[in-house]
Amino acid sequence: MLYNSALFDIMCHQETEDHLLLQKFDMTFACKKCKKCFRKDAQEFDDSDEYCPHCDNHFVLEAMTPKPALKIEGEDARVDARMLKDDRIEAEQQRSIFNVKDAADRLG
Repeated sequence: MLYNSALFDIMCHQETEDHLLLQKFDMTFACKKCKKCFRKDAQEFDDSDEYCPHCDNHFVLEAMTPKPALKIEGEDARVDARMLKDDRIEAEQQRSIFNVKDAADRLG
């Protein structure tokens, strides 16, 4: 295995060295079930490579398309309950200049 101890990105490596970086297609996986690590070649990935070679756990999950939805996001109701309305508590009567009941008292 070729390893260059200089920590450069590809462009800096090409400027300072006379050899190209070795491109590898091996991917290292760790099984969540048996906790063992293994390598797979990413160029030849087929259906049989979706399983752990040690315990046959299916580690590749199918991608899900998110469903669009409109929601109101807020804090946890147990921490901050200002967004919630409690129907058991009677709301304060808000006074308005457009209230006809108090018009005579307000206008004189």
